[in-house]
Amino acid sequence: MSTTVPQSTRRGRKPRLSNWAAIALIAAAGLGVGGVAYTRGTIEQIAAALPATPDLATLPVSTSVVDRNGQLLRPFTTDGRWRLPVSVEQVDRRFIDMLLAYEDQRFATHHGIDWSGMARAAVQFTMAGGKIVSGGSTLTMQVARLLETGSTRSLDAKLRQMVHADRLESALSKDQILTLYLTLAPYGGNIEGVRAASLAYFGKEPARLTTAEAALLVALPQSPEARRPDLNPKAAKLARDTVLDRMVTAGLMQQEEADAAKGEPIPTARREFPMLAAHLAQEATALDPSARTIPLTLDKKLQQALEKLGTTRAAPLGDEVSVAILVADQESGDILASVGSAGLFKSSADGFVDMTKAVRSPGSTLKPLIYGLGFELGLAHPESLIEDRTTAFGAYVPVNFDNFTRGTVTIHQALLESLNIPAVIVLDAVGTARLVSRMKRAYADPKLPDQTLPGLAIGLGGVGVTLRDLVSMYASIARGGMPVHLNDGVGSHVDTTGNEAPVLDPVSAWYVSSILRDVPPPVNGISGRIAFKTGTSYGYRDAWAVGYDGKTVVGVWVGRPDGVPVPGISGIKAAAPILFEAFDRIGPTQPFAPAPNGVILAANPDLPEPLRRFRHPNDNRTARDPSPEISFPEDGSDLDLGIGAGDGQPLVVKVRNGAPPFTFFANGAPFEQAAFTRQGIWTPDGPGYVTVSVVDAKGRSDQVKVFLD
Repeated sequence: MSTTVPQSTRRGRKPRLSNWAAIALIAAAGLGVGGVAYTRGTIEQIAAALPATPDLATLPVSTSVVDRNGQLLRPFTTDGRWRLPVSVEQVDRRFIDMLLAYEDQRFATHHGIDWSGMARAAVQFTMAGGKIVSGGSTLTMQVARLLETGSTRSLDAKLRQMVHADRLESALSKDQILTLYLTLAPYGGNIEGVRAASLAYFGKEPARLTTAEAALLVALPQSPEARRPDLNPKAAKLARDTVLDRMVTAGLMQQEEADAAKGEPIPTARREFPMLAAHLAQEATALDPSARTIPLTLDKKLQQALEKLGTTRAAPLGDEVSVAILVADQESGDILASVGSAGLFKSSADGFVDMTKAVRSPGSTLKPLIYGLGFELGLAHPESLIEDRTTAFGAYVPVNFDNFTRGTVTIHQALLESLNIPAVIVLDAVGTARLVSRMKRAYADPKLPDQTLPGLAIGLGGVGVTLRDLVSMYASIARGGMPVHLNDGVGSHVDTTGNEAPVLDPVSAWYVSSILRDVPPPVNGISGRIAFKTGTSYGYRDAWAVGYDGKTVVGVWVGRPDGVPVPGISGIKAAAPILFEAFDRIGPTQPFAPAPNGVILAANPDLPEPLRRFRHPNDNRTARDPSPEISFPEDGSDLDLGIGAGDGQPLVVKVRNGAPPFTFFANGAPFEQAAFTRQGIWTPDGPGYVTVSVVDAKGRSDQVKVFLD
């Protein structure tokens, strides 16, 4: 048996007192001769004093912060009460049927007042000598009572509720009236509404309720304090079982189902309301405290899993240690999970501090961008040789993490082992100002000491960044050098599609990713699954790990929010295991993008001569601003591009030094102008000799002559 609530079209009509005479008659039956005082004028006076009919869109409710799919992350109280917004469609239909069968069987057909029920209540009142035996209230009258304050058991109060119910039925549809009841019904303490009650007593949304759960939620509003299951479980069970028996009598369920439901235990304690993404939810609510629902870009399931991961992983590291995790979709920039600490209420680790936004030293995590700039400027290739030997840069003498040097290494090895000296050598060549500029292109906001010009120490962590900054930078590398603005749903989303200057050119970004995929994983990781880099700040204060696959970027920070060193902490030992476990919880690893045109896959001896060994642009000692130089192809070389076979490849021309933008020419005809990159791509129309030249922004040029076949 199911009760259908028809949609009313009465919303918006002028409220009327369609039943004033009948209301007065019922009052007379209850009060005897004195009831004749309830004339139409009196009824209209009562109506004039009623509160305005509520608008469901503006009814005060708890602010609900939800995820990208509308799932509840964290609600906030309204005036100290838990009253969550809810609609009829969000509630288990079985509960609705049981509620109507128990409280108001003629709800679908009456106009706010069940006259037979009210007549019965009036007769019982008279026969009982003025004592109310049964209320005869409809759901609409109960809503009227919930919208008012003061006494609800006197005959005057009943009369007021009848007038108010008539007003509500004239102004609202049946579903709107039912929604008001589902939102306002008292469930004990500061719990109002069926959604808040379901979360408080069962720990779940009311969309799927067991028979026993539905019956308990039907029973509680009649006497919410006396029947509170957390305070009086025996009374709660008796009330629930009474509802079940009534459902059997009404034919809504079989006796066997009712008996089985009676065997289900009563909850004896209130559950905590969800508090996922606590920091981000708090920030969002502070920006818009009057909002009813605030959607974030997060994924509830992933957020929940990573909060648990952060708490679990922080515990063995000490009571003062916290963990932050940030996950973003590299294509859209949507933040899918934001874990600000190892626990909001972990006071020993300042859990109230959102460490995804705290400014810290990044350690070695900037090295991939440094080498990427070296690749882009034509100074190096991953297989280029570079010296890892003690080198002084004025008064600054960097040393490796282990205090050892390796001699001559490839740049691939230097980044793989996170060697400090080669990274500073390359940074000195590309320039610290350029590094900071590219960080800003990636929507990072680096904090420099005393706002001074950056020194070389910036490459080893001498700058302040946040976990969000690092995730944004690595997202740019993962996207082939194109930046993406991270978005969490708080505030306005910045859409910069098509307006961004690249952080790196596609070839350089691919070189960086190919090296990071070779970084040895922690003990719980699989080699080559993701591209990642770790970092440890000076004094063991911060441990970092940032990585990505073909779709997702994840950043992890581990340390003490107060900046006190944690002896022995490091990126590979503390942060990297969390990074790999985070990817386990995200799901199957997504493939990386294929290599773009222009990638040179060659061992060091097979590289063009200028790329075999890293060369500082000032090694020629001729000028601080050297002229452009074509680093590939080499002058006089013979290149096999497969042109004769009919499926030839384009010619990629790389330039180093000089001032962009560059204009590229083939046999005197321009074929590309590059505003942000140092390479041009030209498709030859056939084999033979070609003269390739480049002109920079200052009019300086270089050219080579090569044979293509």
